[in-house]
Amino acid sequence: MKISEFIDPKGIKLQVALEDQNDAIDQLIALHDSVGNLKDVAQFKEAILAREAKGSTAIGNGIAVPHGKSAAVAKAAVTAITCPAGVDYKALDGKPSNLLFMIAAPEGGADTHLEVLSKLMTMLMDAAFCKTLVEAKTVDEFLGLIDKKEAEKDAASGVKATSGSGSKKIVAVTACPTGIAHTFMAAESLEQKAKELGIGFRVEKDGSGGAKDPLTAAEIAEADAVIVACDKNIDMSVFDGKKVVLASTKEAIHTPEKLFEKAETASVYHHTGAVTKRADDSNETLGRQLYKHLMNGVSHMLPFVIGGGILIAIAFLLDDYSIDPSNFGSNTPVAAWFKTIGGGAFGFMLPILAGFIAQSIADRPGLAVGFVGGLLASTGATFANPGGAIPSAFLGALVAGFAAGYFMKWLEKVCDVLPQSLEGIKPVLIYPLCGITVIGIIMCAINPIVGALNAWISGVLTGMGTTSLIPLGIILGAMMATDMGGPLNKAAYVFGTAALAEQNEVGWMIMAAVMVGGMVPPIAIALATLIFPKKFTVAERKAGPVNFIMGFCFITEGAIPYAAADPLHVIPSLMVGSGVAGALSMAFKCTLMAPHGGIFVFPVVGHAVLYLVALAIGSAVSCVLLGVLKKTVED
Repeated sequence: MKISEFIDPKGIKLQVALEDQNDAIDQLIALHDSVGNLKDVAQFKEAILAREAKGSTAIGNGIAVPHGKSAAVAKAAVTAITCPAGVDYKALDGKPSNLLFMIAAPEGGADTHLEVLSKLMTMLMDAAFCKTLVEAKTVDEFLGLIDKKEAEKDAASGVKATSGSGSKKIVAVTACPTGIAHTFMAAESLEQKAKELGIGFRVEKDGSGGAKDPLTAAEIAEADAVIVACDKNIDMSVFDGKKVVLASTKEAIHTPEKLFEKAETASVYHHTGAVTKRADDSNETLGRQLYKHLMNGVSHMLPFVIGGGILIAIAFLLDDYSIDPSNFGSNTPVAAWFKTIGGGAFGFMLPILAGFIAQSIADRPGLAVGFVGGLLASTGATFANPGGAIPSAFLGALVAGFAAGYFMKWLEKVCDVLPQSLEGIKPVLIYPLCGITVIGIIMCAINPIVGALNAWISGVLTGMGTTSLIPLGIILGAMMATDMGGPLNKAAYVFGTAALAEQNEVGWMIMAAVMVGGMVPPIAIALATLIFPKKFTVAERKAGPVNFIMGFCFITEGAIPYAAADPLHVIPSLMVGSGVAGALSMAFKCTLMAPHGGIFVFPVVGHAVLYLVALAIGSAVSCVLLGVLKKTVED
């Protein structure tokens, strides 16, 4: 797309006399309104004034670029005014502004316009070009100059890895509050000065549409210094141990040479708190990339698991078991409130997991598609039963996340062949419509398989009868730790509650084995994070002790983030420990007359002390296996 496509000829006024800054803003907004770019003039003006309140958008050298991002904008567009006599726009250099562009950016939706508009911002760094625009006598001449300059810039740009070729290497990040104008002008100014000085240089622009040309870990490591020209907070931890120059975008625009001089004697930056290391995708193996995508989903899922799990535990603590054992956790209004809020948080768990796996793979186009896939995994929707049948749980959410991410990445490549005129509707129509439809088909194909598996497992368990209670305890315990909310876990739990309904000792023994098998995974995880800390990430270690609470409350889902992050090592470890606990519970003839509740229903557990022994031994077995099987995690 060309810059001129965002500028309606009727939105340009040349050779205008302006009274002051307010008059300039009003006239530029009036041009936007006259060509249909705005839905609400007053609301858009508020956005413009809010941006000016953070600092004048007059960058000096006679240029002012007021801009705003607002829901009041109907379409991305630019208006322009030339004022040969100049107007006081409170520029940093104190000089009047005679060339004014106003950018109107819509809130939400596509950000495809930002890259095009950023090109205009960098073109304005050429003083000679700006002079020709101010001197233009007709609108056609004005637009023709922009088209000509854009063509020259496109021809000269190519793929620019670095500016300059000297032995000294400097990297930079530029960012302004809205990420529309100053971000890119600061980057352009630094690039031009680096080229002039012969310095090897790369700059990351943190714009409204996300980071453009992001720096890699290798580039940061090799740099002699870092220039952070930002008017908003960014993640500084990636520059830990590097010489850092802190500046504003205006300093980068007007005095870039001073920033390069400061880089010579800059002090080393030491970050306080957790340090984030950037990945270098160029040399990553496929396994490492998959793990990175997986951990993006897991890290975003953890707060929902922890917050929801604690609230559910509080519900059990505050409830009265004697009112209705089958409804324990929701018998009293206060308990029901906590249970509802906690359950709501848990409901987001799988969509968040799948959504952020997909987002890591395909960026924002993958997010919505992954969310929908995770939701379908949690509801178990099928073609025959759209309302839900048997959920495929976190394993289904993993499939949904990766399927959504890689499908959207493929779809983006396919859509590259579409005409430029369709660029704006790809992120708001083509990507979500195609992506959500396809992930719906995929999950509605997976969930029936899960349902059939669940029915078959239930039949096998029923066929075993009660003649082999210890083997049955091993199977039920292991199933509870397999997919934690999925078909195997659900089949074991439903089998236990069905046996409980028989109201006999064998049925109570089965329910006891089921619950102890579900309590082991979170407790084992909590123990392992304390005993084998090097096997877990910093975030996992911090969240680990919370799993003691969830485990004792029979909230098996507390182990899901850990199982999702390393399923090949974690799930078998948990299955063995839960199977051992289930077998010991059966061997000790422990009984349970409630379908849920963890330690809060221990008063109705038969042989409660031995039941605790079974729980402790099973948890210890899983903990040891986690320490042996899991690989050491690099901090």
